[in-house]
Amino acid sequence: MAFFSRFRIKPLFTHRHFSSILNPDSTTPLTSKQKTRTALALLKSEKNPEKVLDICRAASLTPEFHLDRIAFSVAIQNLTKSQSFECIRSFLEELKTRPDLKNDRFLSHSMILYGQAGMIDNAIKTFREMGEMGIAPSTKTLNALLHACVIAKKYKEVNHIFTDFPNDYKVKPNLDTYNTVIKAYCESGSSKSAYSVVDELEKKGLKPNATTFGTMLAGFYLEEKHEDVGEVLKMMKKRGQRVGLSTYNIRIQSLCKLKRSTEAKALFDEIMSKDMKPNHVTYYHLIHGFGKEGNIEEMKSLFNDMRRRGCEPDSSCYFTLIYYLCQGGDFETALKACKTSISKEWFPNFSTMRTLVDGLVNISMVEEARELVGKVKERFPKSADLWKETEEKLPQ
Repeated sequence: MAFFSRFRIKPLFTHRHFSSILNPDSTTPLTSKQKTRTALALLKSEKNPEKVLDICRAASLTPEFHLDRIAFSVAIQNLTKSQSFECIRSFLEELKTRPDLKNDRFLSHSMILYGQAGMIDNAIKTFREMGEMGIAPSTKTLNALLHACVIAKKYKEVNHIFTDFPNDYKVKPNLDTYNTVIKAYCESGSSKSAYSVVDELEKKGLKPNATTFGTMLAGFYLEEKHEDVGEVLKMMKKRGQRVGLSTYNIRIQSLCKLKRSTEAKALFDEIMSKDMKPNHVTYYHLIHGFGKEGNIEEMKSLFNDMRRRGCEPDSSCYFTLIYYLCQGGDFETALKACKTSISKEWFPNFSTMRTLVDGLVNISMVEEARELVGKVKERFPKSADLWKETEEKLPQ
């Protein structure tokens, strides 16, 4: 294969001291968590497939821990970008030989990683081979396989697996199984098929939950089938399912995606009239929606209202606010928001920061621009070269 002409995949178990990759300047051993954090930091900037694998091996990652799962995901993302698919396959197959990973938890996670890489045939193969490894297929692994297909946007495979695998492998679907199938239908533009899935799960003695209906609502909004939105809300009421904040947030997000933020704001007002308390997710969707539509004043008003009500914005909210303030030419307000964000150690991406710096220069706030560049370079020394051209253009 073409891949092997450029890279040689090393065996998983090797006598090389991979630990030196994570801790080259110290003889003090790192804890498991320190290894993962170091590996994650290295993976975010590493492009070489062989080095990506060495970093993962050095950290001895396991899906038992959340941070490790993030590191796995970043590694697969990097390998997918470089189209190193044989590298992904070889690495995940090698991991299956690790004694501590011979369980359905890792196999479930490996299917999802295959899905992330779009390698669904390998995910299905992993499921089919479980018996040979002495691990019985389960509802958990079936759901992981279906989820992998959704991640890879292989919606036809979802239908095939859902129809055939439960009988073929004597696995009983649960509510998560049905909800994943509904998600596949709704993402693929076939939201109306979700009605029959709800009928089927209820016949099996299961009860649809907020996730079931929320997924359907998002699907019908995406297809702009507003009568069906009303029908789903009726279904919720009939089944005693409370229309809570999570449901409102889904509806608000869906309307904002359709550039109907004013209608989304009406739902926000409805939340307030019912004495419900909007959270940072509610505000984020509205801030993003109005910003995208160029309504900067409404966006700023919502952000101020958010803070006034004691609802603390997260990093995504700050980044979105700063981005659209820059797009709207309000660089002074963007600078204030950016300073607050940076004080929390939340730095917007390079593109947004450069737009802000250029904007400040254009309105004669050169010192402020220079100070901002200095803070970014101090926090991210490796980015210094990226700012060289910008700094050279700054008036002396």
